[in-house]
Amino acid sequence: MRVKTDEKRLEILQVAAKVFGQNGYHGASMSAISAELGGSKATLYGYYSSKEELFAAVLMQSLDDQGTAVFRIFEDRDNDDLAGQLKKFGRDYLDFITDQETMALFRSAVSEDFEGKLSQLLYKNGQGRGWGEVEDFMALKMQQGAISGPSAQIVSLHLKGLLESGVAEPIMYRCPPLLDFDLAVDAAVDAFMNAYGGAG
Repeated sequence: MRVKTDEKRLEILQVAAKVFGQNGYHGASMSAISAELGGSKATLYGYYSSKEELFAAVLMQSLDDQGTAVFRIFEDRDNDDLAGQLKKFGRDYLDFITDQETMALFRSAVSEDFEGKLSQLLYKNGQGRGWGEVEDFMALKMQQGAISGPSAQIVSLHLKGLLESGVAEPIMYRCPPLLDFDLAVDAAVDAFMNAYGGAG
């Protein structure tokens, strides 16, 4: 019996992400993924028992790989340049949520019928978890007097809305963004700091 390896699992996820991204959930098949891998379907099913399980694993891997790196900036709690820190985060965040392959996968996740479970899991472990870290960061900054506002949750959600405005929605509809990313992030963070910067 062949021993499962982390290297093979990662290879499967990388190939599956490519196939799902190009063809969508319904357009992809375990046969096509195994052919791209250059192995047998038996090997693929040895790691993932169904296409839905593999699709979920691909999405969760994408969240772990990219999302964790984007939100890691908030581990730095002592940076005095809050605006600069938010602008760096904002640019990385927009790159993450508008990545072509990532967006194709997430379109499939929210459009297919998975009885709501997959979409909820993705939100909880992706946007929900990431923006929970932002909320914790904002709560600390409010305690330090760097920002003021009604609550850390509201302040964080307003930052999210400002960053995504004019960018995320058009791209979701396969239209060009209304704003250049750098301009969008600079304007969003400037507006955020004007509204909440400093103890009020």
